[in-house]
Amino acid sequence: MANLKDLRVRITSVKSTQRITSAMKMVAAAKLRRAQEQAIAARPYAERMERMLGSVAESINDISSAPPLLAGTGKSDVQLIVVMTTDRGLCGGFNTNIARWTRRQVRTIVSEGKEVKLLIVGRKGLGLLRSEFSDKIIDTIEDTAKPAPGFDVAASIASRITTMYENNEFDICTIVYNRFESALSQIVTPQQLIPFAPTSSESLQSSENDASIKNVGMNVAYDYEPEENAILTDLLPRNMSIQVYRAMLESFASEQGARMAAMDNATRNAGDLIDQLTINYNRTRQAFITKELIEIISGAEAL
Repeated sequence: MANLKDLRVRITSVKSTQRITSAMKMVAAAKLRRAQEQAIAARPYAERMERMLGSVAESINDISSAPPLLAGTGKSDVQLIVVMTTDRGLCGGFNTNIARWTRRQVRTIVSEGKEVKLLIVGRKGLGLLRSEFSDKIIDTIEDTAKPAPGFDVAASIASRITTMYENNEFDICTIVYNRFESALSQIVTPQQLIPFAPTSSESLQSSENDASIKNVGMNVAYDYEPEENAILTDLLPRNMSIQVYRAMLESFASEQGARMAAMDNATRNAGDLIDQLTINYNRTRQAFITKELIEIISGAEAL
């Protein structure tokens, strides 16, 4: 049986931890509101950019003459996966879910006899994947969200990916991130960046008005000025930066939601542990008092 001093020290320690987790929950909640607003505000522009580029791409008759970011190399021998994780922990299963998807995808690609390269954003992803895929990790990009994701950082990441593609270092590039749904729900979302492939309508979750507008425009013929290839050559690199930026915003909002939920659970668990330790402390104290009374009574009777 633990002595009273040990129980008091344990209760004090748990209370200190509870205060820390409660403070972290409030900080995450404060950051979540702004991050959620930014992520939701970025969706319409990014989705319509994809839709517009997809419409222009469909009008090209000869795909071989299209810009490289659209035409691709015609192969899938080497695939680059950009893994969007966090620099800090204490956010529940946020990074674990991304790492699990990445492991499964890498094993599938390798089983097909193809090569995989990993570009990790966030130091936590490196810690989760290094032990198994150290030979496939080409680099780690850290501190991309201090204090919040910036478009300049997204543009530099997109520029690096484009440079690697121009140097024939890979054939297909996919970015994987947590899409924000709510503070309690984040969805692991892969998105192909190179060659350009518009996101499916299900993942875009377009509104009924957007869908009706899209259907109306399907039977309309367009003349482009300048021509389609010139438009795509200019806009595809810009779209890369926008999609990376959207992934960063979605990931940042998801991180804050996951951390808020994790710290809320930790605070509740600490409260339950304090209650249990307090009960044990009171029982132990009563047992010591009863023992001392028995010893006093026994001594008095012996006299």
